[in-house]
Amino acid sequence: MDSLMKHIKRISRCFTLYREDKLKDKGINGYQHTYILKIYQNPGISQEQLANMIFVDKSNVTRQLSALEQNGFIERIPNTDDQRQLLVFPTEKAKDLYPLVCDTIREWNKSILSGLSPDEQKQLISLLDKVAAQAIKATEVIQK
Repeated sequence: MDSLMKHIKRISRCFTLYREDKLKDKGINGYQHTYILKIYQNPGISQEQLANMIFVDKSNVTRQLSALEQNGFIERIPNTDDQRQLLVFPTEKAKDLYPLVCDTIREWNKSILSGLSPDEQKQLISLLDKVAAQAIKATEVIQK
């Protein structure tokens, strides 16, 4: 089991390199695709909700959102109920980029799963869902 995290990290790093290559001409880095996805899917999400959703600290979210805002992908608007809270919305530029981000993820998944049968793919996803749920459960105390 010592190699579980080694493999997960390697796959994750390769995916980051792949995303960076596919999206480099679009003005986002390999990590910002997640922000584009989540903000597109959840317009008006708060920065805190976004941090919890993607399992990163608030300062990292603030940095990434600042870069995305500077590049015209998002806008942050104060919450009318609580002016201290900023709500994040995708711009047209982000909405235009969203299909490419989704295609990039689909292509990656197709590529890395191509050596597995459909049944093996389903089994792998099922097992990874279980492992991910356990990982989330193990870190719930930390997140609060």
